[in-house]
Order: sequence, then structure tokens, then C-alpha cells
Amino acid sequence: MAETWDEEQLIADGFQRVYAELEWHDGPRAGLADVDGRPHCFRSHDYDRTDEADGYVVWPASEAAVETEREQWSIFARWNQRYEAGVAGPEGHPGHGGLVARYDEPARLLAPHRQPADDVRRLVGEVRFDAGARYRVDGLDYWFRWRPGR
Repeated sequence: MAETWDEEQLIADGFQRVYAELEWHDGPRAGLADVDGRPHCFRSHDYDRTDEADGYVVWPASEAAVETEREQWSIFARWNQRYEAGVAGPEGHPGHGGLVARYDEPARLLAPHRQPADDVRRLVGEVRFDAGARYRVDGLDYWFRWRPGR
């Protein structure tokens, strides 16, 4: 298990919240997180990990995209809570499509926002974990500290 950190320490060390995870493969690959205190979309551009940090492209997320992304994430997180409690099965996963209209509609609306914009920045993201539940309505158990990328 990864080392966990207190939220106050994470903030003091310059780490910022992750609100939604769209892809995970040996680490976070795409989602929505704060960068410089404002929500940005992020996408990994380097799957080969050479140290504890990964390279990402990040771009600002519009207010509407943030609201929609967080709504869709909360639907998934609530399903996951039921799944982990043993009261929902994998067949009810909202990502299967056609099961939860409020999940499906945002996916269509968010598709263009999830593509890197013209004003992307390349950053390196260092990840630390807090001690909370993995998937929560308000976000995830990992935080990013960003620095300029190559």
C-alpha cells in the first residue's frame, strides 16, 4: 500500500485536488484536477515511468465542463460505494451505457472538452495519496503537485 498523507500536509506541500479520474493505467492517465488552484483537464503523454512523476498535458476546463464532469463523477462514485458494499453488481456500472441517463448525457457533452485544447501546457505531476476512500463523490484519494515539464 502507498504511503498516505494528511490533507493539511498535502496542501502545505503544494499538492492539489483531483476531482475526477477518466483513465488509470499504472497511475492516473486522464481526469480533472486543480492546476494553479483552478480546474484543468489532464492527460498523460508519457506512459513510461522513469521516476515517481509522470508527464501530462493540462488545459483549463470551463465552468460548465467542470460542473458536468463532477456530476458524472459523483454518479460513478455513488455506484462504486454500493458496489463495494455488496449491494450493486458490475452489471450496474454506469459506464456500460444505457443504464443511467444522467451519466450517459454528460459523456456526450464532455467529449470535446476531454480533448487537449490548443493552449495545453506540459507539466510533470507528482502523486501523493490521502487516507480517505479511493473513490469519493468529491474526488479521489490522490493529489498532484505540478512542476514544469520537458
